[in-house]
Amino acid sequence: MFNYINRFVNVFLIFIMFVTAGHAFENFKVAVYSRAYETKEMKVLNWLEPRWEKIAQQVNVDKIYLETHRDMLIVDEETISRAKKFFENRGVQTAGGITLTVNERNRFETFCYTKPEHRKKVREIVEYTAGLFDEVILDDFFFTNCKCEYCINAKGDKSWTRYRLDLMEEAARELILKPAKSVNPNVKVIIKYPNWYEHFQGLGFNLKAQPELFDGLYTGTETRDPVRSQQHLQQYQGYLIFRYFENIKPGGNKGGWVDTGGLPYMDRYAEQLWLTLFAKAPEITLFDFRQLQRPFMEMDRAEWQGNGTSFDYDEMIKPFQLQDGKTVTPITIARAAGYTLEKIDSFLGELGNPVGIKSYKPYFSTGEDFLHNFLGMVGIPMDIVPEFPDGEKLIFLTESAKCDETIVDRIKGQLMDGKNVVITSGLLRALQDKGIKDIVELEFTDRKSLVRDFVAGWNPVCSADEEVLIPQIQYLTNDSWEEISCLDNGIGWPILHSAGYGNGVLYVLTIPDNFADLYNFPPDVLSRIKQTLLENLYVRVDSPAKVALFVYDNDTFIVESFLPENVDVGIVVDSRVNELYDITSGDVLSGQEITGWGGRKTGKKSFKTMVKPHSFRVLRCK
Repeated sequence: MFNYINRFVNVFLIFIMFVTAGHAFENFKVAVYSRAYETKEMKVLNWLEPRWEKIAQQVNVDKIYLETHRDMLIVDEETISRAKKFFENRGVQTAGGITLTVNERNRFETFCYTKPEHRKKVREIVEYTAGLFDEVILDDFFFTNCKCEYCINAKGDKSWTRYRLDLMEEAARELILKPAKSVNPNVKVIIKYPNWYEHFQGLGFNLKAQPELFDGLYTGTETRDPVRSQQHLQQYQGYLIFRYFENIKPGGNKGGWVDTGGLPYMDRYAEQLWLTLFAKAPEITLFDFRQLQRPFMEMDRAEWQGNGTSFDYDEMIKPFQLQDGKTVTPITIARAAGYTLEKIDSFLGELGNPVGIKSYKPYFSTGEDFLHNFLGMVGIPMDIVPEFPDGEKLIFLTESAKCDETIVDRIKGQLMDGKNVVITSGLLRALQDKGIKDIVELEFTDRKSLVRDFVAGWNPVCSADEEVLIPQIQYLTNDSWEEISCLDNGIGWPILHSAGYGNGVLYVLTIPDNFADLYNFPPDVLSRIKQTLLENLYVRVDSPAKVALFVYDNDTFIVESFLPENVDVGIVVDSRVNELYDITSGDVLSGQEITGWGGRKTGKKSFKTMVKPHSFRVLRCK
């Protein structure tokens, strides 16, 4: 009798699970990408149905991208039609996908867009896919790394960067968009860009021309392991890159894209998902159909960090758990995604539009590559823009701004208007013989210092846990001034330097030779830097490095810790704020006025809180 009841309960729970699985998220859409390798198997419904049910039970999906080509494998039309019907009968929207690789395993071997037979093949693939779908996305391999004889001869005297930019703009028009629209005038063609945005131009990704040509773009927000992966991308980039591409094509950035590759722990997967959504992506694509089926506890090298983080394993499996402790269905990566997305959807609608410090990065520029993400990781909200942000009270410029030949005049204009500019030591070096000395006579020397001690003004000396290698910047006393100094065996060098010009102030922030050494700056030093850079935002955090701040324009913000242990965080807000309300927990934080010398009011209030490992707090000013 007991076994009969238990079986009945199990069947009832499965029924409930199927009924509730289709509940859509309120603040974003969810898509799954199916590679050609898996799409071709969908011809057999007995293969497709159990695999899709396993995914759909664990995460709500609105759309699936069915790839037609990858690595010279083309899925036949009968299979595509059968798969489309299968998903459409289940209320899942279908779109096409194309990966333009000849052999992805051969170091991402791409098509040669100079070779006639390759050009013909690309056109055929696009025409075929556009004839099957009204929406087609190009996975992030629409670039070229080919240096065959055809390319060498065609390049001539151009640089590889210039040649590839011109070539891929032409290929976008003639091999992608024109063929697609000729077959299906209603088709929308989306170009998905990968995560290595600093180096796009070298392989032909054209962020100036292509976003205007295509019907939309898509953002690769995957960052994986920031240390052991070959790219070493910092976690904050999952947020910042979406905002950057949104600034390039406002309203045209269709979504963010995350995969399960290179995870040192499961929290890392969840972090990538929610950072994409913190950036207000309207859709998130889970790559891919195969990976989502992998058993949760069998992720290669991936360990569930748990223990109070924002990724709670017990909470995740609870809807699928039976009375005997077993689960209704094997828990897979799909459930990790579903659980994370449910958690974020519960509060995402409370947040306004993301805001941060505007940082001008000209098209096709390089210099201090990916530095913005390191700054985001120390609690400085960044917002990269492709055009000079006239009108901002404070702007931040890295070395990449050197690629604008008028940048010194732009800086002068900003300062004369009574606005402030922060430049990095890298940009100072690039401009010191190109007119920056007309603003302040600083010299980026070829000397270095290995430092551990820091001091801001007359405050006590504070020390880093490890030594930091910094360039020595020389200046004329009283023409400019050290705001923060680092000390080296009885002498000091500026970390944050200031100089008045016209009606504004130019600040120079010294960047360590190793950008990751910003994480070794003492919290007091980071707080002083943030006090200067964030003077026009209503909130900042005083904390160690690897605590990030995400700010929105409706008095809401998120404090996230990427640290493996609990961290105490000070939150400084405008004095108009009486209390902070935690949107997810309902907790209310009380603060106190910050006073300066002699009890002088500073117009700021301070709140204290604790953030758990790999977790965040969502707060509203009240």
